[in-house]
Amino acid sequence: MLSNPTPQPTTAVEAAMVAFETALQGLRDVGFGELSNNRDRLDLVQRFETGTRTIAGFGTVLIADMQEQWIPGELGDYRLADVLADTLRIYPSEAKARRKIAEDLGPRTGFSGAPLDPVYPNTAAAHADGAIGRAHITVIREFFAQVPSYVDAETREQAEAKLAEQARILRPDQLRRAGNRILAYLNPDGNAPEVDRERKRSFTLGKQDTDLMTKGSFCVDPELRADLEAMFAKYAKPGVGNPHDADSTVDAEPADEVAHRDERSVGQRQHDALKMVLRDALASGTLGQHRGLPVTVVATMTVKELEEATGQAITGGGSLLPIRDVVRMAAHAHHYLALFDDDGRPIYLGRSKRIAQGDQRLVRYAQDKGCTFPACWRPANMCQCH
Repeated sequence: MLSNPTPQPTTAVEAAMVAFETALQGLRDVGFGELSNNRDRLDLVQRFETGTRTIAGFGTVLIADMQEQWIPGELGDYRLADVLADTLRIYPSEAKARRKIAEDLGPRTGFSGAPLDPVYPNTAAAHADGAIGRAHITVIREFFAQVPSYVDAETREQAEAKLAEQARILRPDQLRRAGNRILAYLNPDGNAPEVDRERKRSFTLGKQDTDLMTKGSFCVDPELRADLEAMFAKYAKPGVGNPHDADSTVDAEPADEVAHRDERSVGQRQHDALKMVLRDALASGTLGQHRGLPVTVVATMTVKELEEATGQAITGGGSLLPIRDVVRMAAHAHHYLALFDDDGRPIYLGRSKRIAQGDQRLVRYAQDKGCTFPACWRPANMCQCH
């Protein structure tokens, strides 16, 4: 009786991949019990590290090729980073980071169709060899984010080649120090021109943590720093705007005893000051409209949650807001509140209009919480409404 032959790989890539997976399984089956000393174990760990970095280099090339030929929606989502996050089961931020690395280290194609070197060719070569890891690449990319725009292309190429060479023999922390020395030669005065300051400016909010708190990062330009300093000078003083003290003032100078019993740290006072200024700006009504609604906080909850002042509301931006905070915020401004009964049915706000009106948009904010396209991450206040 004839048996079915084992299916043969159809491509050289598939054949090599099958051999690789077979070798991995062989290592798992053999185990490492026969290793008798730590020198042999350390040597094997080093070889595994090189292999891991080399595999990451393969992934960089593949992601770069995918990005070059990307068709939105082809693999079920609009953005490549979302497809990577879902397929690899990694954080979206990690998927975005891999895509950005692929843009700098992966192969490129010119307008004529001719192949181009990677943005950082020497770093890409070290990555492909498994000689450097993700941390080295991060240091090199951050180095070039700080290189002044007036530095010529030839000097940039020399710096990249030197950093890639050093990355093959140095730890990431040592490589950062080497990069700082090179940067000191390239920009001895340390005074970045206006265009470089504009490039570096940012204000980023992270994801909400389990306690609903949010961490972030920022790099502000001199103008915004001056504005913040002026605002903090008044509103972040001890005894001013203290949410835990009924005697705390805003307009007048705080009494000495009020200031003395203010136990908030400098960071906490500045946090409360910024919140107070933003609250007043939203309440002023001078910020105009966004997608048919005044610029304000939109919160969604059920009647029961509001009556009991428990649970969490969902804002138009997709964040969670404790009901008690919503009630307290309502004392300062007219925030939009979308209410549902306990069965989740919204108040009827239908209108015989083709384009959604403000009240209809509120119901869409509340029911859909964001974009209805499968796997789309955009919150309600970033979506159109038809």
